[in-house]
Amino acid sequence: MEIAGKVAIVTGAGAGIGAALAHRLVAGGARVVVADLDADSAAKVAGELGENAVAVGGDVADEQVVAALIEAAERAFGPVDLYFANAGIGGGPGLDSTEEQWAAAIDVNVMAHVRAARLLVPGWVERGSGYFVSTASAAGLLTQIGSAPYSVTKHAAVGFAEWLSVTYGDQGVGVSCLCPMGVDTRLLSGDLIPENPEAAALAIKAVKTAGAVLSPEEVAETVVEAVAAGHFLILPHPEVLQMYRNKGADYDRWLSGMRRFQAMLQTASR
Repeated sequence: MEIAGKVAIVTGAGAGIGAALAHRLVAGGARVVVADLDADSAAKVAGELGENAVAVGGDVADEQVVAALIEAAERAFGPVDLYFANAGIGGGPGLDSTEEQWAAAIDVNVMAHVRAARLLVPGWVERGSGYFVSTASAAGLLTQIGSAPYSVTKHAAVGFAEWLSVTYGDQGVGVSCLCPMGVDTRLLSGDLIPENPEAAALAIKAVKTAGAVLSPEEVAETVVEAVAAGHFLILPHPEVLQMYRNKGADYDRWLSGMRRFQAMLQTASR
C-alpha cells in the first residue's frame, strides 16, 4: 500500500519508532492520528506535524480508546487505511515476574493488536482495502534474554500477525510484522524492565551485543518501504533472517548457542 493520501493511526507515537513513523507517514503524504499513553507527548508530535496530524491520549490496550482513535481519524480525515500497532512494554524479568507484569505485557503487546483488528478488519474486508502493521521484535522470532514476558508476548504478536495475513490476506487486508533488534528508544535505555535494573541490563546488553543499534528514523523508513512492497516480515536488521533460519534448521544447537551467549553476557557483567 502506498501511503500518499492515506489515513493512518500510529500507537506509541509519542516517541521512538512511533514518532518517527508518524513523521515519515506525513512526509509521504499521509494524515495521521498520533496516539500515546502520554497525551502530552502525543500532542507534541502532532504539533510538529501540523494540520495533517491530530493527537489522542490513552491506553491503546483499552478497546474503547482504540474506538476513540478510529472516531478521531474519521472525524478529522476520513476512514482509516492503515493501523500501526506500535505501542509496547517490556514486562518483567523471568519466573519471578509478577502476575501483574505478565498481564500488562499480554494486554499491551498482544491484546491491543487483537482489539484494534477486531474493530478495523471487518470494515476493511467490506471495503476491500486496509493495512495492519504489528510492531513485534526480533525477540518474537528468536527470544529475549532477561525477560520472559517480553519474549513470550512478542512471539504472540508475530503469531497474531501471521494469522491475520493468512485469514484476511486474500480479502484486501495487508499485514506486516516489524521485528527489529536494537533501536535507540526508551526501551533500550532502561525501560525494558524498569522494576529490575539487573535483568534490564542483561536484556539490553544482549540486544546491543547482537547487532547495530538503529535510529527510529532508519526503522521508519524501512517500514514504509516494506508496506509499499507488501512485505510481511520487516527486518531492519537483515541478519535476523539468518538467525531465524539457523534456529529453524537446528533448534537444539540454537538453544545451546543461546545458553552460551547468555552465560558470556552474565560473566562479562560481573
